[in-house]
Amino acid sequence: MVVVVVGSILALVGIAGVLAGGALTWAATTQRDGGGYFHTDTERFSSGTYAITSDDVDLGTGKRPRDWGVDLGDLLRVRLRAQPAERDVPVFVGIARTSDVERYLRGVAHDVVRDVDLDPFRINYRTVVGRGTPGPPGDEHFWVASSGGAGRRTVVWEPTSGNFTVVLMNADASRGVTADASVGVAVHHLWAIVAGLFVVGALLLAVGIALIVVTGHRATSSAALAPEGAGAPPVDAAVPAAVATPAAGEGRPAGAVDPLRLRATLDEPLSRWLWIVKWLLVIPHFVVLAFLWLAVVVLWVVALFAILFTGVYPKGIFDFNVGVLRWTWRVAYYATGVMGTDRYPPFSLDPGADYPASLEVAYPEHLSRGLVLVKWWLFAIPHYVIIGIIGSGFWIGVFRFNGGRWSPGGWGTWGGGLLGILVLIVGIRLLFTGRYPRDMFGLVVGLNRWVFRVAVYVLLMTDAYPPFRLDQETDEVALR
Repeated sequence: MVVVVVGSILALVGIAGVLAGGALTWAATTQRDGGGYFHTDTERFSSGTYAITSDDVDLGTGKRPRDWGVDLGDLLRVRLRAQPAERDVPVFVGIARTSDVERYLRGVAHDVVRDVDLDPFRINYRTVVGRGTPGPPGDEHFWVASSGGAGRRTVVWEPTSGNFTVVLMNADASRGVTADASVGVAVHHLWAIVAGLFVVGALLLAVGIALIVVTGHRATSSAALAPEGAGAPPVDAAVPAAVATPAAGEGRPAGAVDPLRLRATLDEPLSRWLWIVKWLLVIPHFVVLAFLWLAVVVLWVVALFAILFTGVYPKGIFDFNVGVLRWTWRVAYYATGVMGTDRYPPFSLDPGADYPASLEVAYPEHLSRGLVLVKWWLFAIPHYVIIGIIGSGFWIGVFRFNGGRWSPGGWGTWGGGLLGILVLIVGIRLLFTGRYPRDMFGLVVGLNRWVFRVAVYVLLMTDAYPPFRLDQETDEVALR
């Protein structure tokens, strides 16, 4: 499991690197101007005070990046442009260390930009009151980069270590500043960074996938070498005739092929109260399953291309995905989806010899190359709607009616999917009677089977379209 978790993290970082490289490629080819700058739109900045300043700009190039030997000036170049809204009022734009700006504007009324909304454009200022009058900014010598005068002014600056503040004023330091300004950033060695993201991302993704596939294949291979019959669920002599095991093909519509074999045995007696805390007890499973399903998503992409080009689902990936589905079904059976046993689920991808919930998927020798492109989204839409109703679980929301619309906070409400509501009813019945309703058990397992059939189809593990049925009364639900 440790190897699978590590592989999942590496694969996730690799995907992020590849996506970042793709995003930078798109931005570099479509969003830069002729000078190589990524530039904001020109917007109006206005204040009735003596100056408009940015909030303290911490470039993050203090002690830590200096220890790493990194300087933003080696990576970025910043360009500020400003022009007066009124032609007869020259404008000044400058960048200086925050401490120098604070000393220059101490006791002087000015506005500090605290927040900028881009769509629609809106600026939130924090006004600093004062009675002093500043001297002309061009007479000061602490600016690291500045420009003042009539017309459009441009300041180009390569960042260095420290905290800095951008200042926008009238060149004569008069009250009432109104100017149109924009900011641009050029990235040095951009294409080298893009190439590095692609190469490192692809390597991490390949290593992560290899770790997941090899580990999952070894786990399932070990399970396959177990003694014959070790993975089969126990046969219960008390199984009613209505749910007895039929011969091959019996109990299903003619011509139906179901690659999923999901079994469940009601493991009574059940505790009256344990169901209340089962969700808390399986938190470690939730953590591990989060990484396992991340690995499944990564491997799904690999499997899609493998099927598209070869028509074959890679066996190692298939076995791993079956193991994750099996693990998920055990946790759901114990805590959240059925509550049909009080036996804690094992941390394992293997079939398991004696757990009352099991899952198997028949391996397909060949899959349609064309169908793989549409079945997981287009063909599965009807089932997505249904399992959204079945398996949405419980949700709790807190809302309030404010300004003509609902927003978070205030009144509380709750709801749940069909499966979540049924399991809650089962829990209440257990609490007061200590018995699991038999009909309810068949219905709950049937709903879970529907969800898992769709999961198998969407994971590209079969071309057999999921049937619109519950199969509540087959050999796959054993009561005792």
